[in-house]
Amino acid sequence: MTITASQVKELRERTGLGMMECKSALTETNGDMEAAIDLLRRKAGAKVEKKAGRTAAEGAIAVYLSPDRKLAAMVEVNSETDFVAKGEEFMAFAGAVAACVAERNPATVEALAALPLGAGADVRTVSQVREGLVAKLGENIAVRRFVRYVSGAGHIVSYVHGRRIGVLVDLTGGDEALGRDLAMHVAASRPAYVAREEVPADVVAKEKEIFIAQAADSGKPADIVEKMVAGRVNKYLGEITLLGQPFVKDPDTTVEKLLKKASARVARFSRYEVGEGIEKGASDFAAEVMAQVRGG
Repeated sequence: MTITASQVKELRERTGLGMMECKSALTETNGDMEAAIDLLRRKAGAKVEKKAGRTAAEGAIAVYLSPDRKLAAMVEVNSETDFVAKGEEFMAFAGAVAACVAERNPATVEALAALPLGAGADVRTVSQVREGLVAKLGENIAVRRFVRYVSGAGHIVSYVHGRRIGVLVDLTGGDEALGRDLAMHVAASRPAYVAREEVPADVVAKEKEIFIAQAADSGKPADIVEKMVAGRVNKYLGEITLLGQPFVKDPDTTVEKLLKKASARVARFSRYEVGEGIEKGASDFAAEVMAQVRGG
């Protein structure tokens, strides 16, 4: 039978695959649209399996923020190349996944993969949409992680720098400008905790052990060594906590002082950077953010 251009167009729109693949599938199934979709998904699955072992260390951070700023979600979606990550289809998928996380509150990445994405007749699971992108774009694509915030008394601030770094801050008090400054500060300065009280005792103990060994080699008396270690631990806690860090736009004041002046409080924050912990080429995006913050 003759396969029409409109049939091919419809199949392309529903699967996201190439024209020749769609025409071939329709020919093989004698124009049966649903059978062609099933056939293409089976073939896409084979392609996905072949690409699954390839390292996906590029990608993008996407954020969903509700209009009232009470609900937010942030996701990292990976690809093999930055070229694919910059594409409209990839970014649309990442954005849709972030909205899905916010609306449906999955417990794990595996649970997220089984959730529906899309509307109307084109509803597919996150996993199926991802597989379609893998088949169409020719790269391994993976939803790596996500975080979801629901704010109580405060509101959520979000910031994404160049698709590569994303931040959520749960803030009580302060204005929009303060919230953006804080989110950009987190992006640039990489704090690990809000306050020193949150730093686990074993983390502090490990650093203290290192400082003691370093100070002991100095040959100074024990009481001096003790003071040296206490000073280094105090400095370390200031460096890794948001409240203890010098504010990037005004290094003469700490973030803690900035918040007190505005009668504001940070309950929590999350910072994602594309490819963290995955072997890849070195790029200091945090330094880029730092330069932008200080310049703005």
